[in-house]
Amino acid sequence: METLKQQSGLPAQRARMAGRVGLVTGGGSGIGRATAILMAQEGAAAVVIAGRRGHEGQAVAAECRALGAQSLFVQTDVAREDEVAQLVQTTVARFGCLDVAFNNAGFQERRAPVEAQDNSVYDSVFDTNVRSVFLCLKYQVPVMAAQGAGRIVFNASVSGLRNPNPGLSLYSASKAAVISLMRSAAMECAPRGIRINAVAPGRVVTDMMLASGIADMSAVAAALPLRRMGKPEEVAEAVVWLASDEASYIVGHVLAADGGFMAS
Repeated sequence: METLKQQSGLPAQRARMAGRVGLVTGGGSGIGRATAILMAQEGAAAVVIAGRRGHEGQAVAAECRALGAQSLFVQTDVAREDEVAQLVQTTVARFGCLDVAFNNAGFQERRAPVEAQDNSVYDSVFDTNVRSVFLCLKYQVPVMAAQGAGRIVFNASVSGLRNPNPGLSLYSASKAAVISLMRSAAMECAPRGIRINAVAPGRVVTDMMLASGIADMSAVAAALPLRRMGKPEEVAEAVVWLASDEASYIVGHVLAADGGFMAS
């Protein structure tokens, strides 16, 4: 019998998203951008890019279209319920379903002792990192449950497993909350055919990492078992694998894409 990958006309190793509709929040840059592009390369029928910066999001959507996937950018503040609801509704109205969601949008505070952080910083961190994934679940799960299948991947962090970042206590706490929420949601949703997992990046070169106040990136890289920083594309591979049929028996798992940080 001809497999789905063979039917797609793509090489088997490049068809993990064959025919599927994917959604990436925070998709305009970094890990989100790399994941959206990889979804298109892996045969996605459509990739929806969500984010606040229109110029970046439109550029990524154009890249996805050039790779053969339908794509559009939906300007979205994922901390606002009405905008998340509209994002999911737009995706389903335009493409008929939602197969894969990468809930990736994130925010990291400027490095400072916990007593120096204020309420507005706390709100920004937890609204973007935790409220957003709750709202995404609230609107993604009913769509996927009605379909009888779906895959959701959260972007967590090694900081939520083991805090390597003095001065980033709010970010670390928010990512621990993301992991706990993911595991609970995974147990609830698995019987309905929805697999939920998380990827936990380590030291990956993104705009957020570069803005984090690390004085010596070379020293950070040298302390990792691989002796180098990670690339967004390497995390994207982990995300797409978790969302693929290759990970069909993986539920409630946190996959650390961290160059060996958690093992060291």
